[in-house]
Amino acid sequence: MNIRKLRTAATAVAAGALALTLAACGSAGPGGAAVSADSATMWGLTGGNQPVLQKSVDAWNSAHAGESIKLDFFANDAYKTKVRTAVGAGQGPTFIYGWGGGVLKSYVDAGQVEDLTSFLSQNPDVKDRYLPSVLQNGQVNGKQYAIPNNNAQPVVLYFNKDLFAKIGAQPPTTWDELMALVPKFKAAGIAPFALGGQSKWPDLMWLEYLVDRIGGPQAFADIAANKPSAWSNPAVAEALTKIQQLVDAGGFVNGFSSIAADSNADQALLYTGKAAMILQGGWIYQGMKTNAADAIKGGKIGWTTFPAVAGGKGDPAGIVGNPSNFWSVSSKGTEAQKKAALDYVKSGMFTDADTQTLIDSGAVPVVKGIEGKLAASPDKDFLTFVYGMVKNAPSFTLSWDQALSPAQGDAMLANLDQIFLKKITPEQFVSTMNATIGK
Repeated sequence: MNIRKLRTAATAVAAGALALTLAACGSAGPGGAAVSADSATMWGLTGGNQPVLQKSVDAWNSAHAGESIKLDFFANDAYKTKVRTAVGAGQGPTFIYGWGGGVLKSYVDAGQVEDLTSFLSQNPDVKDRYLPSVLQNGQVNGKQYAIPNNNAQPVVLYFNKDLFAKIGAQPPTTWDELMALVPKFKAAGIAPFALGGQSKWPDLMWLEYLVDRIGGPQAFADIAANKPSAWSNPAVAEALTKIQQLVDAGGFVNGFSSIAADSNADQALLYTGKAAMILQGGWIYQGMKTNAADAIKGGKIGWTTFPAVAGGKGDPAGIVGNPSNFWSVSSKGTEAQKKAALDYVKSGMFTDADTQTLIDSGAVPVVKGIEGKLAASPDKDFLTFVYGMVKNAPSFTLSWDQALSPAQGDAMLANLDQIFLKKITPEQFVSTMNATIGK
């Protein structure tokens, strides 16, 4: 995949301004444990895994004063902009949190991240820790540049059981059943679907699954491989048409384009009974465990797979989302910072305590031999469901905004937003995106 150069020298100005803002965003460590200017730096995301990562780094800092880590957290949308700007200017954190795919490749092409292939060869116990299908998502051109750092995150269709009982319906197994539910929920004064449209990336989950169901995983594989006119695959236009039909039918909550996913406002509509369903990542279960504990404990929230599409080529067991998040190690860090980072990856991550903390949070760690721990969890129904989705999936397509180059991903999200707002046609979307191939 040909990737544009990450950033020009002008980006360094923005990155310098960014660096001045970081101190207000983070955590110094356990009880204010000392970190210094020489500490390895780590940027993570607010939300479901924040307490898990904080606990892991606190434990590391308590036991490794000479290799401390300074941890800062950012909201998802803000982070993606900050990290690309900072890395592009050679001022990224020691630990670069990512998703793999085209964004990782852009870092590799720019020489911004360390090749970790020899590190894994020298530490076979680290390599053997992971599910192989997940570990390989951190590779570029056969070399390892990123290590999985948390949990499997397929996109799941969540539903409010009470609202389904109210209209006497069952979760949809086909697209036709999904569309038939829309007028029934609307007649009952219930929004069929919640959607954080302001954040744009939740829109993408609809396109990803529909293209997979209609055209199979190869449809997007051709796009990711930059094949000429790959966006012209009929599955793309058909998927976009179905999205606009769902919008026209009133399938999404009123004002969806002003709802932000970073604030969890979209998922709140589900558990407060204002929306019947939401298509979102497996990670929101962790947030609902905290913010809607009664609904989770009371069994009011259900989950299922994305519906099949009649006549589609895709296997209904195929999934989209994030196999995991990853750590890359900045090539611009000092030798001491890089050593601290690799030592943490080797012995500070996925300790028995970390793995159990992830499971307790409502997540499925991407490591081997956890079936018994999942089965013993009070969240076993959800956790075993997600584990089964990942284990049995014939394909697991990485979130498109991460699989593509930064230029393509940005263009795709901007134009998909216009699709949901009915400001462009599917044909205009396809034409625009074909023009981004190779950029």
